Amino acid sequence: MSLAPDLVATLEAITTATVTTMLLKKGIRHCWMSGPMPFSGGTGKRLVGPAFTLRFVPVREDLATPASWASPISTRAAIEAMPEGCIAVADAMGVTTAGIFGDILCMRMARRGVTALVTDGVVRDKAGVVATGLPVWCAGTAAPASVNGLTFVGWQEPIACGGVAVFPDDVIMVDDDGAVLIPKDLVDFVVAEGADHERYETWVVSEVEKGVKLPGLYPPNDEAKARYEAWKKT
Repeated sequence: MSLAPDLVATLEAITTATVTTMLLKKGIRHCWMSGPMPFSGGTGKRLVGPAFTLRFVPVREDLATPASWASPISTRAAIEAMPEGCIAVADAMGVTTAGIFGDILCMRMARRGVTALVTDGVVRDKAGVVATGLPVWCAGTAAPASVNGLTFVGWQEPIACGGVAVFPDDVIMVDDDGAVLIPKDLVDFVVAEGADHERYETWVVSEVEKGVKLPGLYPPNDEAKARYEAWKKT
């Protein structure tokens, strides 16, 4: 699944914090991934794309070997299947002692037009990964290779990443607050509700700057709603 450019532009104007609030209205509480954070520090950048999932399981010494990197089921093969514009989401089970990708694999992902990499695990070759220009959200860095602690078993199947269930083609959004999943069937809802929520919070900030008290303002009572509607018209 690819996302229309106008949809991406609309979503990129909505923060991950707002998305979590919008999804809470639909009963979705587990949408923010615990672990993935901007690898090279906060940049103010917000990215959106359909999820391309990858799955690791605990290390099996007879399977997780350097020779497995040449297997048809390998991270190398998975990267060649990634479509342009996707966000690769890797279930590394929160393991932080083995880097699932390094500079060479990240460079290939960047050259294939992958929007970003998100994982609850870690990467290796930090300086090289940063130099590739591939935006990465992860839990840190570690020198050992993936096979030191994990076994790669497949791609484009349901996974768990940072405590969140991720299905292929769900929409992923990342910014300085981390990584959030939008279930693909709720994307239209987030687009419709999120933009107005952002506008309302912009107005609330301006009101707070004037010294207005929060009770009745955030969340709004009828009087605040009326003032907000008048502000929108101006």
